[in-house]
Amino acid sequence: MGATLLGACSNPEKTGRFLIDPPVSGVQVPNRLGTAELKDVSLPDYASDQEVAFQTPDGAVRSTPDNLWADNPARAFTTTLARAISDVSGATVISEPWPLAQPPARVLEVRVERALAQADNSYRLSGRYFVSDDGLSGGGANHARSFDIRVPMAAQGAAGTALAASQAIAILAQQIATLSGPGATIATTRPAASDPFDLSLF
Repeated sequence: MGATLLGACSNPEKTGRFLIDPPVSGVQVPNRLGTAELKDVSLPDYASDQEVAFQTPDGAVRSTPDNLWADNPARAFTTTLARAISDVSGATVISEPWPLAQPPARVLEVRVERALAQADNSYRLSGRYFVSDDGLSGGGANHARSFDIRVPMAAQGAAGTALAASQAIAILAQQIATLSGPGATIATTRPAASDPFDLSLF
């Protein structure tokens, strides 16, 4: 009897694993990033958990061990977003650590404040993103912008959450690629240090 119950609880067919896989939109935007390193995306605790979270009408965020993300959520979000930005713009966006000998021109950081299938039958992805220019050429433009994306849930359950999350990431990729959204562009200037012993630069 005990073995039967254990086998039922550990039945892999009862556990669904879901991928984050943005659809190919066919949209192309100008390359405004060049090369950029995407830092590991910061997610809320409930969104970084292996179980697929959802909100119930009472406002609680719940999950079940029967529905899991197929990959570590933060890793999947980061690598998927980097690929989506590259695909939509032609930029070279790679998740950290940067693997190429030539350093990236920019560093991209995304801080997600909400990533949740809400009780109103929509998926909401909100937060802020930051693009910093290295300024080695004498100056740069740094961007601090916010995003608040809502995608209607086409299906219920974890499958609907995964689909809506993938669509939201695709929208976020277009927003980052075009440096759009509420926020500010901050210009910085820094003289190029052609002579490391020139004390006038300090």
